[in-house]
Amino acid sequence: MNDFLLILFLIFAGQILGSLIGLIKNPGKVALYGSLSFAASVMIAISFVQLIPEGLKYASLFLMAISFSAGMVIMWVVDFLLPHINPELIKKEKPSVKRSVTMLTIGIALHNIPEGLAVGVGFSISAELGIIIALAIAIQDFPENIATIIPLYGMIKKRLKSFMILVTTALFELAGFIAGYLFFKEAPLSWLGAVLALAAGVMVYISVEELIPSAQVRRYPKMSAATIILGITCVILTSLI
Repeated sequence: MNDFLLILFLIFAGQILGSLIGLIKNPGKVALYGSLSFAASVMIAISFVQLIPEGLKYASLFLMAISFSAGMVIMWVVDFLLPHINPELIKKEKPSVKRSVTMLTIGIALHNIPEGLAVGVGFSISAELGIIIALAIAIQDFPENIATIIPLYGMIKKRLKSFMILVTTALFELAGFIAGYLFFKEAPLSWLGAVLALAAGVMVYISVEELIPSAQVRRYPKMSAATIILGITCVILTSLI
């Protein structure tokens, strides 16, 4: 029960904390970019250090490769169908405020579902794996919500409404977690391995397509290198505990 409550806490912690900081105190660009590159490195490292090795215990290399690719394709399709989820695109294209808020909210919610599924599948295998995945996603949600709530507040002009919109999208991650746990806890082991690879593909896609470009790696190469190394080191040390 304590492990379950910890995961519930992590699902909401990164989103709530990131949203609050983004509204109360707009962090400097360097700090925000550094946290984005750190989050990206944590997500990528967990995918290749934790999820894929764990999945290979249950599924074949071929099935893992197919599932990993499927995870990236799914997120690519989501981005293709909802191109306005990127706050930078909202600034450039300047559509109606109502449509921008709607598309941004739907996009974040859809991104949260596979993240929740990843946590649920990990938890169905072991509490430790579920907590590790939930922690990685919370770390990613923190800077991502800071970067998202600033333009969202700029469109709505209401702090509480902006906060509630982003916090509400966390419910989709919670739904994904519950569905992933209930559906896969009795599933064949090969399915569990395949879904872990799918989750790894989702996390790598989010890191490479969204977090790293948003982190302005070329503009701040030294800071980015330091935070990426720190993120990978933290994951490796965690796996050794």
